Amino acid sequence: MRAAISADYPGLSKRLQQIAQFALRHPNDLALETIAVIAARAKVQPSSLIRFAKAFGYDGFSGMQRVFRGRLIERSAGYGERIEALRRTSRAARRGSAVGVLHEFATAAIGALEHLRDETPGAKLERATELLARAEIVHLVAQRRSFPVAAYLAYAFSHLERPTHLLDGVGGMLNEQARCIRPRDALVAISFRPYAPEVMRVAAEAAERGVPIVGITDGPLSPLMPLAAVCFEVEEAEVLSFRSLSATMCLSLALTVGLGARLQKAGPRRRRAAAAAARG
Repeated sequence: MRAAISADYPGLSKRLQQIAQFALRHPNDLALETIAVIAARAKVQPSSLIRFAKAFGYDGFSGMQRVFRGRLIERSAGYGERIEALRRTSRAARRGSAVGVLHEFATAAIGALEHLRDETPGAKLERATELLARAEIVHLVAQRRSFPVAAYLAYAFSHLERPTHLLDGVGGMLNEQARCIRPRDALVAISFRPYAPEVMRVAAEAAERGVPIVGITDGPLSPLMPLAAVCFEVEEAEVLSFRSLSATMCLSLALTVGLGARLQKAGPRRRRAAAAAARG
């Protein structure tokens, strides 16, 4: 269903695109809520939801909703209870309770981490660490809310003795920094809605030059998706219009440890190859 929505998205009407965005960002709402509640949250009419379902070959909304419910059943039988617990803490948070806000952020982060664990294929992690290990230099680009993730990866990769270049754009020099990226390098590009145009520009130019890109973003409609050789979709926790980085930082740790393990394994092979070349 996600693949079909992503593929057909450009040809949908503006209203159906609005529903597509909501469906991909809030699949649990589509699984658990009534059509009236979903329509209100997506800011569309219930009839638009029915049209959306029919556009993807379903007789009506309930047929499509079963697909979203099936996903939840596969993931966790107790998800509905966790959602209700989150809403209870939300009411406490809105009353100005500091502990309510803490509980809400913690609960939302737990959900985001569980989603990351359940929805991230191991093959993607293997492919990403392979690209990063093979690169002569790993370049990292992110802006605004995403920048701390790139900064952490630059710090962590440097401790693995990987040549690393953080494109921080200090002094308005982002374009100049990006010009040194070569096809034998790799670029890690991180961006979430509303997608920093500077990051998109660097990623697009790197892709044109044949640079392998590891993307970290928030969904299949992200402009990073078609540019990246490997792209991770991170569904971050969002509470009271604040989005955390809990799951993204967890993914960054996994990439760092995975890259370290790959480099350690490759070390003896590289030394043997160098010795053979010296003898030959």
